[in-house]
Amino acid sequence: MSGIFTKIIDGEIPCYKIAEDDSFIAFLDIQPLVAGHTLVIPKKEIDYVFDLDDTTLKEMMIFSKMVAAKIKAAVPCNRIGVSVIGLEVPHAHVHLVPINRIDDMNFTKDKLVLSNDEMSAIQERIVKQA
Repeated sequence: MSGIFTKIIDGEIPCYKIAEDDSFIAFLDIQPLVAGHTLVIPKKEIDYVFDLDDTTLKEMMIFSKMVAAKIKAAVPCNRIGVSVIGLEVPHAHVHLVPINRIDDMNFTKDKLVLSNDEMSAIQERIVKQA
């Protein structure tokens, strides 16, 4: 049975896609800590990030670096924080979070509730970055 991220990859569940290649996809988190919070996942369904083979892990971080640059150019912030937690969804993923202070990476705080229009606007700003 496919997990939620595999259903997103397969187009069964819509997402606010930021970037995609043959191996990875990045999309906005629908329960973001801050506007622009993005998830990067491998298209191959593997539960835990450290179960990825070394090449895939390296390539995922390089893909994440490219996505982070686009987010930083589109969303006012000091940095893009990176977090790997791996408890929420059994599919390896990286959180890329625009941050201005360390508390912006606090996963225990209430998540933002953004409208479809707000999410689409954020997606559009990020996607159009070179």
